[in-house]
This record gives sequence, structure tokens and C-alpha cells, in this order.
Amino acid sequence: MAIGLDEALGDGGVMQNTKTTRFFDATANTPFEKLTPKTQLFLREKALFYGFSFSQIQQLITLAIDFQMWQIAPLEAQWEERANAKAALEALHVKAQHYRQTPRDYTQAPFVLPKMPLRKVLHHKEKLSLGSCPVASPNTRCCNLLTLDAVEGCGFACTYCSIRTFYGAGEVRFDKAFGEKLAALELDKNKVYHIGTGQSSDSLMWGNREGVLDALIAFAQKYPKVILELKTKSQAIDYLLSVPSLPRNMLFTWSLNPQPVIDHEERYCASLEQRLQAARALADKGALVGFHLHPMMLYRGWEEGYTALAKRLLTRFSPQEVAMVSLGTLTFIKPVLKSLRREARPTKILQMPLVQTYGKFSYPLKTKKEMFSLFYNALSPWHEKVFFYLCMEDKGLWNEVFGFEYVSNEALERAMKKAYREKIQGVL
Repeated sequence: MAIGLDEALGDGGVMQNTKTTRFFDATANTPFEKLTPKTQLFLREKALFYGFSFSQIQQLITLAIDFQMWQIAPLEAQWEERANAKAALEALHVKAQHYRQTPRDYTQAPFVLPKMPLRKVLHHKEKLSLGSCPVASPNTRCCNLLTLDAVEGCGFACTYCSIRTFYGAGEVRFDKAFGEKLAALELDKNKVYHIGTGQSSDSLMWGNREGVLDALIAFAQKYPKVILELKTKSQAIDYLLSVPSLPRNMLFTWSLNPQPVIDHEERYCASLEQRLQAARALADKGALVGFHLHPMMLYRGWEEGYTALAKRLLTRFSPQEVAMVSLGTLTFIKPVLKSLRREARPTKILQMPLVQTYGKFSYPLKTKKEMFSLFYNALSPWHEKVFFYLCMEDKGLWNEVFGFEYVSNEALERAMKKAYREKIQGVL
């Protein structure tokens, strides 16, 4: 028979009171309230019955949230009574690990996700400057990309996105004086820079709102040795098509995934076909394009999905039009994991093996090698004509995937800039 909270607090005395206090302390600052009332009551009853520790209660909440996000049987339906708290919790961990090791099933209809209203904010940043890649790490091979925050906040709803961890949810910020500040930014005209605008927002989804694209085009024209990369998941290229001539040193890149991944994990973004059409239109206009297979994900049928995507690229683009292809996969830091679970939106994004390496959580290296190798090999006709690299990945993967590696971040940076400049100048 279920143990009600009031009953549990009856004549049990100090011990039950302590268990109850511990339970409420452990649920504070967790997504406990996002669980269904039935799951909340069940957890409360089991915490009192087994006397779970503070840490064990928080583990139970995390497991319950994950099951709920994955839209599988709730924790109470998967519970198995055991002799003690440790054994009961371990049984749940075993079940969770089974789900994480099982490729996601994207054959069902995507979970319903209401669209979040966006609030446009015009503000005035004190200073505009170039930053470093926010995910750079001494433990991964990094291209030393410089970042430029043209807009802060995103209107898409990718389930794995970290942008909303750093900016207010539903808020998109435009700097009123962005154009003036960018025009005043002084760079060495004899130096080659690689600058990206896709770290704090999608680079193209806003079009030329607040004159952002005008400012970036003028900046690229002023500094012809700058490689200015605009990364996107959108199809918003109408303004770019209306411009008489785009600077050759502007590189337009799309993050791509098979359509099942887009349907389930990249909400409100352009479809795969729309992204490819947009890239094709800018390539027809003479612009260089590129593709980020990032984040690649395991799901049921992933081999066929990514192989088919590679064939579409080979069919629709010549290697002379493509500057780069990057490969990478889901990588989470603890604040992002915490944020995803606190939102508790229906998604299978965390239904994966979360192996911790260098303080980040991702797929095992063996799995990454398999994913990256499959796609790289599917693009073999481009191997000597397009620049390939791994983004934010372990240094040891380079040789296993590509058959070569760079001895340092600076060596990768030099090779990348050289390859891009040769494409810009029409050498390759």
C-alpha cells in the first residue's frame, strides 16, 4: 500500500522527520517539479521507505527526468524492489544504461514542442571585440577560430543548443551600434584572420535586421584577408541574393543532419532540402560554401541516413564550390546537461552513452571514430580538394579517421587558412 506523506510523518519520530527533511532538501534546485505528480509522489514514498541519501535522491530525480524526456515508461513503472537503497538505485541505472546504449528511434512522430515567443531587445554593448572559440580546450585539436557576436540569442529550438544557457530564453539581442563599432574595429590588413559569427546566434536567420549583414559585408570588403564565416541552419538568404556582389572572402556554411534528426532535435530550423537549396543558390551566385556535419548523432538507421546525405552533397556541389567539411558530435558540459534537464522538454537528445572525458560528456571515442569515418569515406571524391577537419574532438581521432594529424592547434590553423585562401583566390 502506498505510504502517504502525512502517514509517514505520524509516530515515526525523529528518524522519519530526518528522512523527510533530507528529501525536500535534495529536491531543491532540481527539476523535481517538472515530473508528473504521480512520479513525484512515488519518489517521495520510496525515499522515506528506503532512506535514500541526499545524493541518491538527486540521482533518482535525474533518472526520472531522463525517462520522462525520452517518453518511455516512467520511473515508477520501471521500479524493481530490492533489499536496500543501493541495490534499488543500481537496478534503475542498469535500465537507463540499456536505453542509452540503444540507438534512438526516430520513426515515430516528433514530440510536440510549442514554439517559444521571441522578444527582440535593442541594447548598447560597451565594446565590440573579437573573442576566442568558446569551446576551445587544450585537450582537443582547435582551429583557433575568432568569434564575433553580431547577434546574441537564437530563434531556433535545437534540443542540444548551449546558446540559451548563456543568454535569456526567448530573448534576442541586437546591438544598436553594431555597424558603427564593426566599422571602427581595427585589424592588421596584412594578417589573415578567420572569424565566425555563428557562436552566439544563427548567422543568417535574422537576414539584414538592424543592418547586420550590411555591416558584415562592408567589413569583409574592408579587410580582404579576413575569412568571415557565417554559419547557419536557416534558408534566409533573400537579402544576400539581392546584393549585387558578395565579397569572395565571406564563407557561408550550413550545419547539416539527416531529416529525421532535424525533425526531432533541430526544431524550427530549415529542412535539409531547404538548407541545401540555400547553399546551392549562394554557390550559383559565386559564393564559397561549406558544411558542418555537427553534431552527428546515432539513431536507428544512421548509417543509411548519413551516407545518403553525403551522396546528395556530391551530386549537388562541385569541390571547387566547397571550402570545408567539418565533423563533430554531441558534446556537453555539466551546465548544459543541467539546463536541458531543468527544461525537461520531450527529447531523446540525452538518450546516448555519456562518457566523461576532460570534463565533458560525449560518445565513446570508438563510436565517434565509426561515425566520422563513415561520412568521411562517403565523401572520398572530395578528399584532396576540400578541407576536412574535426571540430572540438580528441586529438587522437585525427589519425584514425583521416590518416593524418596536426601537431598543434597553430598547425591546424595555418593549414585551414591556407586552404580557404586558395579557394577564395581560385587556386583550387
